[in-house]
Amino acid sequence: MALSFMEGNEALARGAIAAGCNFFAGYPITPATTIFNNMLKMLPPKGGICVQGEDEIASMGYCIGAAMAGKKALTATSGPGISLYSEQISFAIGSEIPLVIADVQRLGPSTGSATRGADSDIQFLRWGSTSGIPVIVLVPKDALDCYVLAVNAFNFAEEFRCPVFIASNKEIGMTRESFDLESVILPEIVNRELFSGDAYLPFESEPDKAPPFLPIGGKTLVRQTSSTHGPDGYITIDPQVIADNQDRLRKKIHSARNRITLHEEDIKKGSDTLIISYGITSRAVEDASAKLEKKGRPVSSLSLKTLWPVPEDLLINKAKSFKRIIVIEMNLGQYVNEIRRVLNDKKVEFYGQMNGVLITPETIMEVVENE
Repeated sequence: MALSFMEGNEALARGAIAAGCNFFAGYPITPATTIFNNMLKMLPPKGGICVQGEDEIASMGYCIGAAMAGKKALTATSGPGISLYSEQISFAIGSEIPLVIADVQRLGPSTGSATRGADSDIQFLRWGSTSGIPVIVLVPKDALDCYVLAVNAFNFAEEFRCPVFIASNKEIGMTRESFDLESVILPEIVNRELFSGDAYLPFESEPDKAPPFLPIGGKTLVRQTSSTHGPDGYITIDPQVIADNQDRLRKKIHSARNRITLHEEDIKKGSDTLIISYGITSRAVEDASAKLEKKGRPVSSLSLKTLWPVPEDLLINKAKSFKRIIVIEMNLGQYVNEIRRVLNDKKVEFYGQMNGVLITPETIMEVVENE
């Protein structure tokens, strides 16, 4: 065993490089800057490119251009930067441009508190682009997760040709902890499918798949547009062509919903209560669960690592045997209503907190014991 001691942001950067990331562009912002710092140290020696943009909008544009040219691109920011990324996130969704966006969340709204963590952006990541087309959002709970989920994020981005978010936060990103990096078993690396043949149509695909890829700037002409388009990449206002493409953009994510779903669970025998959480809060739930078990009050837990698309089958399956469902979030309730929608036959309780302070195991124990 060779223990590594690093913060979540460094672990995320290392995971990105393990996934084959060879381009990074970003703009300094607390608490995401050390992802940039680590990529600057590690990427150029491996032949990659690391760029500081003049602002967040430029940085996102650099990543989109690099991805269109065939690079595996990463950017990192926090809530204010995600706001500035919004228009180009829509472009990446509509033009099926694969990239990974690390959002190291901090307390909002607006500038908020740069040195305080919160899960402030959970809804914005899903709905902060035009059209409502699905996106993929993964959520780590610790540095080890940052490492592994970075690989998953790149794999999903490459397969589905879409932006994938890693919703970390300040407490995870800037906390150093030990884990055995060498013993981690990473997912097999996925690369986007390349087109082979004649008469390339850049958006021609099966009804629930991403189209094969060719880079802009190669031997074959590749069209890209941010407007509604058909399989040939030309702008169109034909309602049926538009509808078919919108449906495919949705289906390519939703048809793979169960495969995209990542989670951890701790189902305790004799428990009638299931606590659902995600991110750093899941660690407090683990501690609270251990203490409650010692008191003779066992509770089960489900830690979600995929928030979008909503893991509906997982939620239904894991919740069906429990009388009581409690959702804990480090915000004022950005995800609980999705769980209520899915588990509409159950009463779902909620505790949320967004004041720049971590939710403690003791607070969670009080929520559980206050029946």
